Amino acid sequence: MSRIRVLVGVLGMDQHELGAVGISKMLRDQGMEVIYTGCFNTPKSIVATAIEEDADVIGISSHSWEYLYYIPELLDLLAEKDLDIPIVLGGSVITDEDAATMRARGVAAVFGSGSVVTDMVDTVRSLVAGEPAS
Repeated sequence: MSRIRVLVGVLGMDQHELGAVGISKMLRDQGMEVIYTGCFNTPKSIVATAIEEDADVIGISSHSWEYLYYIPELLDLLAEKDLDIPIVLGGSVITDEDAATMRARGVAAVFGSGSVVTDMVDTVRSLVAGEPAS
């Protein structure tokens, strides 16, 4: 069985990448292959990289409000390309209301401040296995 490939990046002008770097290391420590795109990505660049790298999951780290603006565009681009790649959104600024909105829009899982590492890892594995996020 091939390793799970997770693309991790930060969208827009958000410069807070410590969380994305930490999550990338955590996923690598769990045997996953991580493609880290860094900061200042656009939805278009994330989709292009996901295609190029054959990503199983897209992880977006957000520590600013920009996820509200960029995630719908990212989901629309994935749909236009007929790609079924689950998106996992994480960040310290995500409110419960915004998390519900993102899930309703099509984000597979949302992790806010205080999330448990094992829950994140288990969720990525479940999504790749075709199971819903818990």
